[in-house]
Amino acid sequence: MISGSKMRLDRLCRVFLLALAFCAAPAWAFDLPELMGLLAKQKSGEARFTEQRFVHGLEGPLDASGTLSFDAPDKLVRRTLSPRIETMAVDGNTLTLSRGGRNRTLALDSMPELLGLVEAMRGTLSGDGATLQRYFKSAVTGAPAKWTLDLTPMDSRLAAQVRSIRITGRASDVLGLEMEFVGGDRSVMNISPNAPAPAAAASTNAAPSGAAGRTTP
Repeated sequence: MISGSKMRLDRLCRVFLLALAFCAAPAWAFDLPELMGLLAKQKSGEARFTEQRFVHGLEGPLDASGTLSFDAPDKLVRRTLSPRIETMAVDGNTLTLSRGGRNRTLALDSMPELLGLVEAMRGTLSGDGATLQRYFKSAVTGAPAKWTLDLTPMDSRLAAQVRSIRITGRASDVLGLEMEFVGGDRSVMNISPNAPAPAAAASTNAAPSGAAGRTTP
């Protein structure tokens, strides 16, 4: 009799603990499809960036700064203004590098390593989860107000150069990009999106109807 009561009590305790754990767990978890849906709302954007590249063997980081622009689904431009002016523009499968008045055009699919890096950024900005999963294992943590996307390369040629990519953001804005390279080098980019121009700015600044040509008595 005592043994039976003890077994029932143990069973009730286990049921209670499971129910408590279930109630304490979040009702849903922020995941890749939800993040991609959030990012896909942003069809274009411009931003400023600062970047530090930590190179094995050098005492201090290599600094760079400039601007970024994106137009969905596949146009991405990085314009470096310091320490020297150079531009990397991606349009579909075409990559154009410009420096010192000289241009070089390449096909992205001829360089799988670079293609993977471009798709990491372009796929994130456009909310293209299918493309990201083609090249990377992905893990999303956080919430819409503050999220982190960790990408691990699956392509062996890319994985031979890049160990991991971490992208951070808030809502539909990408705010940071950190890459760790095989061999110990690391790149950290901070991104500051430009605020969109108010749609009503033009009408607000326009002269009231009938004001043009009016003279002051």
